[in-house]
Amino acid sequence: MATPNSTTFSHLSFILVGIPGLEPWHPWISIPFALMYTAAVLGNCGLLLLIATQRRLHEPMFIFFSMLVVADLLLSTTTVPNMLGIFWFGPKAIFFTSCLTQAFFLHFGVTVESAVLLAMGFDRYVAVCDPLRYTVVLTNENIMKIATAVVLRTFCVIVPVVFLLKRLPFCASNIIPHSYCDHIGVARMACADISLDIWYGLAVFIATIILDFVLIAVSYLLILRAVFKLPTKDARRKTLGTCGSHICIILLFYVLVFFTVLTHRFGHNIPKHIHILLADLYVLIPSVLNPVVYGMKTKQLREQMLCVLSQKGRWC
Repeated sequence: MATPNSTTFSHLSFILVGIPGLEPWHPWISIPFALMYTAAVLGNCGLLLLIATQRRLHEPMFIFFSMLVVADLLLSTTTVPNMLGIFWFGPKAIFFTSCLTQAFFLHFGVTVESAVLLAMGFDRYVAVCDPLRYTVVLTNENIMKIATAVVLRTFCVIVPVVFLLKRLPFCASNIIPHSYCDHIGVARMACADISLDIWYGLAVFIATIILDFVLIAVSYLLILRAVFKLPTKDARRKTLGTCGSHICIILLFYVLVFFTVLTHRFGHNIPKHIHILLADLYVLIPSVLNPVVYGMKTKQLREQMLCVLSQKGRWC
């Protein structure tokens, strides 16, 4: 059967509705989201300022954490302000180009965060398994190369998403039952075959998120092997303690990622509003909890924070 001429039309804008089915609760839902976002911005910016101004924190571990903080801020700031606008003022129109931009930075932030966690895993591997070469391997030059590789890899795998969405015709409803634009969510609004989008999204997920997770797991298996060779329990506990904060933020990030993806792909019996609510929390919770977890479990960072907040109020 011939394709109707209407399929050649594409919407200039879409309507984001927030959390379908929970519209009456949007003002109440906005309260914890606004508080968490404020805490995320203040906490992450405070840690960035602390690391930038305290020379004792100019170490590879904290430089990588600064990159993670920037990725967290990018991810939450790309989505949450727009989300709060919907919760406060109702469904919001978003231009197609703005929707593409939001989808790009959303997936860019997630993929960068995964790559930075891998870089932090490499940092811990060198620190534990080859400590004598730590300062030789993780020089400022090499850290810059790692950061550049993280950004370039992410850009190269995420930028095709924009062109995949741009090629699609949108001739049916322009109402997106979500709080923000993401790749597959927007692609499903198209009146065309989106198999390429689905397969590309899956390939990117495997080649970035899953591969990063596997490499981090391998690094920690090697770390554990090295730790168990240490002669005393105290030495083993102290060495593992240096990895504690990294392990916590790894678990926080990947548990949320895998849970969100699995419920989205296979949780067909889960109500739509639960899917969207989980997706909204997924972009915000790491930004809120990472500074708390890292600040509480990293001795050097904790000591510098206490020093700065001391009664003298001077930078240490």
